[in-house]
Amino acid sequence: MKFKGLTIGIPKEIMPGENRVAATPETVKKLAAEGAAVLIQEGAGLGAFFKDDEYRASGAVMEKDVGKLFSSSDIILKVKEPMRNEALGKHEVDLMRSGQLLVTFLHPANPSNHDMVRAMAKKGVISLSLDCIPRISRAQSMDALTSMSTVAGYKAIISASSMLPKFMPMVGTAVGMIQPAKVFVVGVGVAGLQALATAKRLGAVTYAADVRPDAAEQAKSLGAKIIDTGIGPADAVGEGGYARHLPENLLLKEREAFKEIIKEIDIVVLSALVPGRLAPILLTEEMVKSMQYGSIIEDISIDQGGNCELTEPGKMVTRHDITINGTKNIPGSVPVTSTFMFAKNILNFVSILVKDGAIAIDMNDEIVKSAIVTFEGKILHEGTLEAMKGIAGGASK
Repeated sequence: MKFKGLTIGIPKEIMPGENRVAATPETVKKLAAEGAAVLIQEGAGLGAFFKDDEYRASGAVMEKDVGKLFSSSDIILKVKEPMRNEALGKHEVDLMRSGQLLVTFLHPANPSNHDMVRAMAKKGVISLSLDCIPRISRAQSMDALTSMSTVAGYKAIISASSMLPKFMPMVGTAVGMIQPAKVFVVGVGVAGLQALATAKRLGAVTYAADVRPDAAEQAKSLGAKIIDTGIGPADAVGEGGYARHLPENLLLKEREAFKEIIKEIDIVVLSALVPGRLAPILLTEEMVKSMQYGSIIEDISIDQGGNCELTEPGKMVTRHDITINGTKNIPGSVPVTSTFMFAKNILNFVSILVKDGAIAIDMNDEIVKSAIVTFEGKILHEGTLEAMKGIAGGASK
């Protein structure tokens, strides 16, 4: 049995408002069937409407003491990156040990996570980040980023529409026709396409931009009017169909292309990402100032730094009479659907990290090589090292 002799721990998420959990009773049952001892912190699934008794019935042992859960586990499965547990007065990394395997969303290139990544390397933790899994056929069932992007794109529009001080659809009234809202989606990968589809269903007029021709074509098929960035595919498209990291001169060109349309827009959804790197700044403060008062910006790229210069991580703020939403755990607000998908993704991923009851990190595996962040006391993730070098003037290991 693949997991025989291994203990897998699933702690309760401690990020405020995070209701997801890394395992469902269904995935616990599959882990247990493969020989794993599964420890779950009491109450870990309540936010996603899974009761402790359901986990027990699936073969898990419920543990009240999260410190004991960490110390007893060979593998830790989480949704969000390790952070300070205020109830314990300790950081979650302090609860970990050398050789322990952590699988979660780490967003390691984000500067706010650099100290945490360094601490894990120093501890000797083996960490892999779900947001760095490559977009290849073999990894589709493990691709939690795609799953969560689907949720984030949908919820971003629902959230923005609830705050918008006008109707989304065109509405005929006795005093005249009320025009529909205008929605502009920047970056039309999985999240962006879902945002466009949701906005269209709500009756908005939609616009979209993406430096990748194939992505822009998909957005057009959903009825969006395409804003041409003027950037060619040779510069724009990287491995696996993801957007390439662009130099500053091309980012300036992209911003210039948005300057006029942004003045007409009611809702902007920002979801332009480069895997494993900081998100590019595509909406400057001057551009925000030019928007219509009362407009909404949903910056769902915030886990990797954000696409808007004024977005504050984890906060909703008003700047120049524009609401800017930097919520970091949008999928956590749709916990039932997001947990259903996430738990299956992480189960499929951890299954390739274990062989014959032992943690087995195969650096020749393309998926593992892309996703690994810390290993044998070092930071290996290239995007993280690049971001650290850019900030501190030298890569930290």
